Amino acid sequence: MSEAVTRRRKKGGLTNWRSRWSEQPKDNLISEVPGKRSAAPSEDTDGRQGGLKRLSAMWSSFRKGKRDKGKDPEPAELVSPGAADDTSRQHRYVSGQYFFEYLVVVSLKSKDGKSYEPQITYQFPKRDGMARFQKEEEEKTLKAITLFCFPEGINWAPLTEYHSETFSFVLTEIDGSRRNGYCRRLLPGGNGARPPEAYCIISTLACFGLFSKIFDEVEKRRQISMAMIYPLMQKLRETPFPAPGHKVEIKIFFPESGTETFSLTRPLDSWLEHVNFGTLFSCLTDKEVLLVFAAAVLERRIIFIAEELGTLSQVIHAVAALLYPFTWQHTFISIVPEILIDVVMAPTPYLLGVQKRLLDLVDDQGDLLLVDLSEGKNKTFIASIGDEASILPPKLQAEVLEALSNRQKASTVEELNRVVSEAFLHFFVRTVGHYSSYVKCSKSGEPAVFEKRSFYKAIESKTTRHFVKKFIQTQMFDLFIQEAEQQQPGPQQGIFHKKIREYQDKKKREKTKKH
Repeated sequence: MSEAVTRRRKKGGLTNWRSRWSEQPKDNLISEVPGKRSAAPSEDTDGRQGGLKRLSAMWSSFRKGKRDKGKDPEPAELVSPGAADDTSRQHRYVSGQYFFEYLVVVSLKSKDGKSYEPQITYQFPKRDGMARFQKEEEEKTLKAITLFCFPEGINWAPLTEYHSETFSFVLTEIDGSRRNGYCRRLLPGGNGARPPEAYCIISTLACFGLFSKIFDEVEKRRQISMAMIYPLMQKLRETPFPAPGHKVEIKIFFPESGTETFSLTRPLDSWLEHVNFGTLFSCLTDKEVLLVFAAAVLERRIIFIAEELGTLSQVIHAVAALLYPFTWQHTFISIVPEILIDVVMAPTPYLLGVQKRLLDLVDDQGDLLLVDLSEGKNKTFIASIGDEASILPPKLQAEVLEALSNRQKASTVEELNRVVSEAFLHFFVRTVGHYSSYVKCSKSGEPAVFEKRSFYKAIESKTTRHFVKKFIQTQMFDLFIQEAEQQQPGPQQGIFHKKIREYQDKKKREKTKKH
C-alpha cells in the first residue's frame, strides 16, 4: 500500500537510505524516508526535524531487531490468550490466515491542558511471554501506529461533534513483509466536549471493505461496553480468512438480543479487494486520472492534497492499483504524519498523501506533480512538470478514456473496480504484453535472460516504442522482469497473462480475416 521494498536496487540506485517509514496497498506500496535530506531545517529553528530524527532512529532500531530476529530462539509469532503452546495456531497466523494481529484503541491524552498526545489505551490481545527484543519491537510499532492514527500531531481541541472517518496505512518491514493498519476515528461516548479516539486493527491482510464492516461491529459494541469488543475480536482471531468470493459467519452474543450472526464476504476479485476507485473518480476527471497515471508509471514524485484522511487513503491506494501488474517500488505513505512532513524533500520517487492544512509546507517543492483532491478547488494540479499529457501514446490514451466511459454503467463497487482496472490492464497488454517472448532460456537449469533491446524494437508504433523505452528503465518494470526470469518455462497464470492471451488470440483472428 505504505512501502514495498526493492529487492534489488539498480546499479547507481538508492543505496544510502537508512530508515524506512512505510505503508502500502496490496502488492503495491513502499515507504522509505531518506536518512539525508537537502534543505532540511535545523532542530533549533524547527522542531519537526528533531522529531523526525528521533522517530527515524527509533524505526531504524526496530528494523535492526527484525533483521536479527532469526538469531533469537524465542518464537516471534503473536498467539491469542490461552494458546501460547498451540503450535498449529502459531503456524496458522504466520501463514497469513488470521483476520488480524491485534486491535488497539488510541486516545488523545492531555499533556498540559493545551496539547494532546496519542496513547494506546486498549490492546487486544495482550502479548505476554515475549523476549526482550520482541517487547522493544512492539513498543516501537505501537508508537508508529499512534502517529498514523493521529497524523495531525498534538494540535487538538475538545469537540462536541465529529464526523467519523475510516482510512488505512501500511507498515512495511525492511525484508518486504507488510502489515496493514485499518483505522476508524470517532467521538467516544460521553457528555460535553472531548477529543476523538481511534480504533486501529493491524493485519497482514489487505481488504479495506471487510475491515470497514468489522469496525461497524466494533463501534456498535463499544457503545454498550468495551468489554463487548473482546468476544468479537476473539471469534475473529479464531476464524479462517475466507477465500475470494466466499463468506464466513460468526455467531455473536448480545446481552439484550441474544445470539446474532455476523457475516463477512470477501470480493471475488481478490487483487482489487483493497481498492475502491469510486473516490478517485469523484475527485478527478478521467483525463486527470490519466495524467496522474502517466506520472506514476514513470515513477515520479507525486503528492496528493486533501482535507479528509479517508480521501487521501483511498485515492493513493487506487493510483497504486492502476499500475497492476506492476508494483510501486518507492516511498509510499498514504497519510504523512505532520512530524514526518520533511519526507516531501526527498529527491527520489514517492506517492504521498498530505492534509491540506500542511500545503504551505509542500507547495514550494519543484519537479513533482501536486494534486489537489479537495472539493471547490481552483485547479487540480497545483504543480506539475508539464509533459504529463505527452507521456502516454495518444492512441492508447484514447482507448483508455473510451474504456473508462463504461464505468458509468457500473452499479456496484466490484463492477466499477473491474471496468477501471481492465482499462489500465489493457494499456499494459498493448505496450509490454509481448515481454515473455523475449525472456530467453540459455541452458537447462540456468536463469533466463531478458533481451531488452529486441523487446522494444519489436514494437511497431513509434509513439508506443518511445514510451516503452522510458518505462523499461523504471524499477517496477525491472522487478517484474527479474521475477519473470526466475519463472519456470510454460504458460503463466494470473489475470494479466489471461488478458495477454485473449489479446493475442484476437489479433490472430483479425489477421486470418484479412487473408
